[in-house]
Amino acid sequence: MPAPDTLTGTPPTPLYGQFPTALRFSVREQSRNRLAALLLLLFVPLWYLLMTSIAGDKGLDFKLYATGEMLDVNGKHITLITAGLNSLTMISGFVVFDAVRKALAFDKRLAFAGFGQSTLIGAKMLAIGIVAGTIALYTALALLLYWRPGFTGWATILAGFVTMTLTYGSLGLLLGVLVKNDLEGFFLIIMGGLTDTFLQNPLGNPAANKPVLQYFPSFGPMQFSVGGSLGDTVLWRYLGLGLIWAASFAVVGLIVFHFRTRSRRPTG
Repeated sequence: MPAPDTLTGTPPTPLYGQFPTALRFSVREQSRNRLAALLLLLFVPLWYLLMTSIAGDKGLDFKLYATGEMLDVNGKHITLITAGLNSLTMISGFVVFDAVRKALAFDKRLAFAGFGQSTLIGAKMLAIGIVAGTIALYTALALLLYWRPGFTGWATILAGFVTMTLTYGSLGLLLGVLVKNDLEGFFLIIMGGLTDTFLQNPLGNPAANKPVLQYFPSFGPMQFSVGGSLGDTVLWRYLGLGLIWAASFAVVGLIVFHFRTRSRRPTG
């Protein structure tokens, strides 16, 4: 029988049970945020309504960088996509950041109790994926209250939303293990997300079609969503660009997470 853990006085969790246990803890921490749930259920539809009332049906030019084509798009439709991406940056970043910050001490205890680093990291990433997919799906479904782009167009928007949610969820992970105070993390997520997505919309940004926007995280998901829903062009390369941003934030965040939760149990 395994020796009792020195921290809890109970036998350690067997290796085959570590991942489900760690995953359950991670999903629970990320899904129990009541404020984020309220924002998702109420803020998203209201945000869509507010943005469409401001945008109207004004025609706008939007550049697809993959083809160089300038699309003549409805300002209401382009603003709905931007509003969805914007709400996802705040909600997903906030959910993961808050959960990681609160669970960091507990993750350290799990590592000390014998949970493997790869197990904790894998569970953390899978939990982010589950929560991100749920948030993105609800946001994409709420969009149908104001616009019916057709199934293919809606599916590309959903894929762009999932990518954006993964990106800012990964950023929330990075900030959760990196910054010292909650206020700093919330400020960076909110201001970063607002600036990032606002710049992609030609309705409020005269420079929305400039090349400099290619260096922002929302560029890939925005291009993919607009191309599939308004331009009948599926731009897989730009979806991949968004996933690169998500992977980059995640890798850096998990490296920091590894060093902050590694066991310092004596080896002798």
